[in-house]
Amino acid sequence: MPVPFLLLDFDGVVCDTERAALLAWQDLYDRLGVPLDGAVRDRMVGNSAGARVALADLASRLGRPVRDDEWDWQRGRRADRCAAAPARPGAERLLDTAEGAAIVSSSPAAWVEEHLRRLGLRDRFAFLVTGDDSDRHKPAPDLYLHALARAGVGAGDALAVEDSPPGVRAARAAGIRCVAVPWESAGAPGVAGADAVLTSLAELDLRRYRRDEG
Repeated sequence: MPVPFLLLDFDGVVCDTERAALLAWQDLYDRLGVPLDGAVRDRMVGNSAGARVALADLASRLGRPVRDDEWDWQRGRRADRCAAAPARPGAERLLDTAEGAAIVSSSPAAWVEEHLRRLGLRDRFAFLVTGDDSDRHKPAPDLYLHALARAGVGAGDALAVEDSPPGVRAARAAGIRCVAVPWESAGAPGVAGADAVLTSLAELDLRRYRRDEG
């Protein structure tokens, strides 16, 4: 049986942009003299509404809304940090072993396209399913269900790779086996619902997830 069709999250899985974006929020918290609480940080990771979480928290802590110039500064820091974000270790090797792969991300298509092309990885994916394809983002299963339809495979013939609890829940809700590769060790407890939790993409052997072994 061939290896499963590979469905990869983008931010934090293929590219280290999740870390870069979070560090940009940390930069703003530091600039405003406010500590970033761990519980708030956890709610931001893997959440397409993470910016709203941070803005609401800062407004509550500061006693006023975040000003436009402050948010513009944060977005500039995010752009700079993400422009330098590398592919995650093992990503290219994993794609070399895949017989078919696609991106499944809650991020906008333009964002994913930009960074895949920057990394020279765009042509490694048959298609992209992004937040532009559905109003319901992870942890809802919609994006994964859309990806299965586009790939023409059943849930049992696919394998998802995620880095965050919302992503793992989305894949599992779609009936897809899911391997979690958190980009930081602190993320591991939150992805306990995954079929396996690895420390690197380099550890993922697709042959172990053939349909007749799953």
